[in-house]
Amino acid sequence: MTLSEDAVAQTPRPQSVPVLKTERLTLRVPRRADARIIAKLANDCRIAENTSRIPHPYGIGDAEQFIAAVNAGDGEICFVVTLDGAPIGACGLDPRQGGAEIGYWLGVAYWGCGFATEAARAVIDHAFGDLGYDTLQSGARVSNPASRRVLEKCGFQWTGVRLCRIRAINSAAPVDRFRLDRGLWASLKSWGRVKRVA
Repeated sequence: MTLSEDAVAQTPRPQSVPVLKTERLTLRVPRRADARIIAKLANDCRIAENTSRIPHPYGIGDAEQFIAAVNAGDGEICFVVTLDGAPIGACGLDPRQGGAEIGYWLGVAYWGCGFATEAARAVIDHAFGDLGYDTLQSGARVSNPASRRVLEKCGFQWTGVRLCRIRAINSAAPVDRFRLDRGLWASLKSWGRVKRVA
């Protein structure tokens, strides 16, 4: 094997990410053509200060870098959440020890419509069904009760508070931590507490 063949062999390969459909949304792989709208949506300090990784300000270069790096085969999966074909946010899974971390954000114009819950449920279904995770974790800043409600509506149980680094504020902030296991999710689905993904 030559040096160039070795470099190619060690380059992470893009993983196959399915398209998830819900009653109103389609969750799919981010595309280069999404960069402009992702940058426009994510360039709001109200979004950045409630996520751990989104910088502020957030420009088209940040969106292009995100799209180029996402779903690279390291186990992290990210979907662009679309409504009528147009991106409105993102939702994804990051593998962690003892499960995976689910995260999401939506453009401010789409807050309060139930889209975050709908998208999160689709990703949770995928995580427990297709990916075989046994547990999922998530967090919401203590100053973000709307995100906490999304997690609670999905069946997540509060496990405590810890400090988490928030890139946009260049500091740590208290974050409510949550956990959901496969058994509870299956029970909620069988009781009709959560809608099945199409």
